[in-house]
Amino acid sequence: MQSFTTLTAPACPLGLANVDTDQLIPARFMKRSRAQGYGGFLLHDLRFDEEGRPRATIPLDDARHAGARILIARRNFGTGSSREAAVYALWDYGIACVIAPSFGDIFASNAVKNGLLPAQVSEADAETLLGLLADGGNLTVDLEALSVTVAGTNTAENHGQRFSFMIDPVRRLQLLNGWDDIDLTLRHTAEIADYRANRATSQPWTFPEPGMPSQA
Repeated sequence: MQSFTTLTAPACPLGLANVDTDQLIPARFMKRSRAQGYGGFLLHDLRFDEEGRPRATIPLDDARHAGARILIARRNFGTGSSREAAVYALWDYGIACVIAPSFGDIFASNAVKNGLLPAQVSEADAETLLGLLADGGNLTVDLEALSVTVAGTNTAENHGQRFSFMIDPVRRLQLLNGWDDIDLTLRHTAEIADYRANRATSQPWTFPEPGMPSQA
């Protein structure tokens, strides 16, 4: 998994609350192979009408937010079903960080496992960021410092404005190191080996004798 430390990129003020996983990628598009990419279906039914014509109502398609790699949303982002494809759609589109006051827990877990940062800010800070980025601009997200900094907007006095965010410490560790769940266990390899050796000495009856078949 790709590690995440810092990211400076255009940010899109999505501004929606309760964005669920079916909105992030409608189920009918999940039949295709991941190798074909899911990015084109991100928020499909909010961005396009029944005949595939752009609705022009979602900031994601606004030229002022072209190339966005950061999304700013309102509370409860990623609620709904556990479909990991919702994260695939974001990642394949190019989004590496979502900033919101709260997240669906399964979505946040899936996000981290795919290298995408769910950065939790206060509702007040989310509203401030939505306003600052309304006409476009860049943010710097620093996972080590747990901060979001305005790196550029149309209003010069906003440059350098800084906000803090939260993330579960274990998930932060995974993202910083590019670790999956197996890597989290492997970091304790030495302790596991010591425990096994000590147990073999102190409680040898818990180990099968050489040549004995294991009990299935």
